[in-house]
Amino acid sequence: MTRTLNCSRYQKELPGLEQPPLPGPMGERIFNEVSAQAWQEWQALQTMLINEKHLSLIDPETRKYLSEQMWRYFASEPTDLPEGYRPPIES
Repeated sequence: MTRTLNCSRYQKELPGLEQPPLPGPMGERIFNEVSAQAWQEWQALQTMLINEKHLSLIDPETRKYLSEQMWRYFASEPTDLPEGYRPPIES
């Protein structure tokens, strides 16, 4: 049976993750507050930010920046986007 939760991003009941995506308290918080859909969408945005902004994950400031952007995304607050980014047009 699929576990559901009230997703912090979409403010409605959605299927949750099967397990915490990260170790420790941050992973538990994501597991308890974020839907599988929102997590997948965040991973795509995170990948775009890393690639387009040429971020290095070994830099502590980069990890801090990505963590801040992640929580902003999950709270439906504005996040950074690569310069010139235009969302895809849905048909």
